[in-house]
Amino acid sequence: MVAGSFSVEIESSMEAKTLWNGMVKDGHNLIRKYVSKLEIVDAVNTDFSYVKERIDEIDEENSVYSFSQVEGGVVGTKLASVTYQVKFSPKADGGTLVIYTCNYDSLPGVAHDDAKIEEIKGKSTELFKLIEAYLIANPTSYC
Repeated sequence: MVAGSFSVEIESSMEAKTLWNGMVKDGHNLIRKYVSKLEIVDAVNTDFSYVKERIDEIDEENSVYSFSQVEGGVVGTKLASVTYQVKFSPKADGGTLVIYTCNYDSLPGVAHDDAKIEEIKGKSTELFKLIEAYLIANPTSYC
């Protein structure tokens, strides 16, 4: 069993409130539109036909959203547990710094895979940029 974590920092020109409203408050709708546009390939053909998540924290005042994947995807096949935290921090010069953190425990016998982590970081950034582009193109949707 390997316990690990990784973070992705993404800068955006958008206001934190707009990103929060689109990605957290309406994320269940907005993110679903774009996940299908990402090419998600798993070396062991893990079933991503469904993923069940549990919301652990929605802290609107501090713009922190935490959730756990409890079933589906890689839980039960590669990972024993996985949790995520997304924090939207306004930048002094405008825009937002988004920090996406993933903590995980792998199942016994599953080796640490740096290449897979880098792939996940890339896909996380790609998904963020797709949603950000939608929010920029539709500036009054989530203000």
